[in-house]
Amino acid sequence: MTEIVSEPQEQKAQQAAPQAEAENTATESQPGKRSRRGGRGRQNQAKPAQAPQQAARPQHPLLEQLAQWHPALFGEQLLPFKRGIFEDLLSAHPELDQSALKTALQQHTRSGRYLVAMASGQQRHDLSGQPVEATLPEHVHHALVEVFRRRQQRTQEDLTPKLRNRIVQAYEASGLAREDYAERVRGRDEKANALVAEALAEADARAAKDEALLRSFQLSGQTSEQEFAEMYGMNPHQVAQQLQRARRRQQ
Repeated sequence: MTEIVSEPQEQKAQQAAPQAEAENTATESQPGKRSRRGGRGRQNQAKPAQAPQQAARPQHPLLEQLAQWHPALFGEQLLPFKRGIFEDLLSAHPELDQSALKTALQQHTRSGRYLVAMASGQQRHDLSGQPVEATLPEHVHHALVEVFRRRQQRTQEDLTPKLRNRIVQAYEASGLAREDYAERVRGRDEKANALVAEALAEADARAAKDEALLRSFQLSGQTSEQEFAEMYGMNPHQVAQQLQRARRRQQ
């Protein structure tokens, strides 16, 4: 899902990086030694060959130049691009080769660091690093799913609950109605769509609890959230979060 020209979807699954040639180091067997009983000792077993590993894709040299020209956007802390950044760069640097720029931006927007920036939901930025437009909920969602897909490949831990919770947060931050959000983030992956449905159901259940807590607080006559929480033996910090969410939904 790169954002080079027009408005294509961003951050689709990363193109497969070229496989590095594996260097299998075979351990030579040592000649067996005679045992005291005259038998031949066991030979040392050869170590298993290492599995081929993906070679890290070298950074496109043009990205280094872009980081020097526009450090706010391509520097150490990456920011989501505004749509149309390809044209903006060509306008600012007409000497750039279009094909090379397109390749560099494709690599950049498929990088893990850029996907994390997109998944955070922060605004899109121009060449000077100024926020200029909101990131669409579907772009945030697809980046979020891709980030967790890559992380899942590197761990035995089931990251599904964490991803579901992040989807809940993204949904609540979008301000969209449940049906609108589900429609906009729906993709071809049915497992991902099912996870969205679970996350939205969880969000609805949490919203109901938040609203019930807010009604209880209002009817209690208490003015202090902390005293209200202590009165019912609840965590004050958690109560404050729930009440804040409930009030925000009523706005």
